[in-house]
Amino acid sequence: MLRALARALAILAVLAAVIGGAVGYFLHAYRAPGPLTAPATLVVERGSGLSVIAAQLEAAGVVSNRWVFLAGSVLDGGDRSLKAGEYAFPAGISPAEATDLLARGSNVSHKITIAEGLTSTEIVALLDAEPLLTGEVGDTPAEGSLLPETYQFIRGDSRARVVERMRKAMRQEVDALWSKRTNGLPIRSAQEAVTLASIVEKETGVAAERPMVASVFLNRLQAGMPLQSDPTVIYGLTNGKKPLGRALTRADWKLDSPYNTYVVQGLPPGPIANPGRDALAAVLKPAVTGYYYFVADGSGGHAFARTLEEHNRNVAEWQKRRHATEPNSDDTAPETGDSTP
Repeated sequence: MLRALARALAILAVLAAVIGGAVGYFLHAYRAPGPLTAPATLVVERGSGLSVIAAQLEAAGVVSNRWVFLAGSVLDGGDRSLKAGEYAFPAGISPAEATDLLARGSNVSHKITIAEGLTSTEIVALLDAEPLLTGEVGDTPAEGSLLPETYQFIRGDSRARVVERMRKAMRQEVDALWSKRTNGLPIRSAQEAVTLASIVEKETGVAAERPMVASVFLNRLQAGMPLQSDPTVIYGLTNGKKPLGRALTRADWKLDSPYNTYVVQGLPPGPIANPGRDALAAVLKPAVTGYYYFVADGSGGHAFARTLEEHNRNVAEWQKRRHATEPNSDDTAPETGDSTP
């Protein structure tokens, strides 16, 4: 009986040594540099189990042996859940480091750029066209509620989540600028500031001009003059859902719409686009000028004027340049800026 017990103990000792050696081997191989010779990107789909991920890593050359990855991840804290997502694996990454990376979540980000002055309908169309985002936006966000900028996202993020980030960014930006606004502006609320900023955004693409364009509209509001902004007329014609597709005409200035600032006094009922930081800042900290008029100068910028007489000369100069290139443009309104009907 003693001999049987001794044999059993000897067998157990051998088994323990074998198991210990196997554990040591797997852990050593698990923590050693892997075979990847160049960085590789891999997408782990939702619902992928540990064995599926191990096979995927082996096929991509991130690990040399899936069983080493499986055994090592179990022996070295296998209770961690590995997350679906997109991963960039550096060259020589060990199976242990790969496990850590997969447990933390995606480390590859993408970006989408929202240009200043886009309408909410146009922004939704951009998000819908991004194949790496998921889900639906839902209802079109209110005009002027989204901050244009470049947003980072990971594969599989929802479109609704990106929109909420845009909303939050706009709220924070408006609140910060509103709290530091110039005293005495003829604007009663932050929402009115966004509305005017959207007009400034659509009037000029020249960043340096925005504070002057803002000053023209603020001066007009202060004096009780109509804003006479062409982009508001265009918004009244299209509701921000599509480009006008033609030049604005003088007949359009008579459009019956609350957005037509040639026929209604003061600001339109809401924003006509989503303004960027510079346009918002221009409205809340405008240039101090005596300008009440501006019109396109034919070079991409604008000519500003203090009096109607000076403005009419600028308009005549603009029309001369326009007729030189477009002989049949007599009924065409100035491209941007304001004119007397």
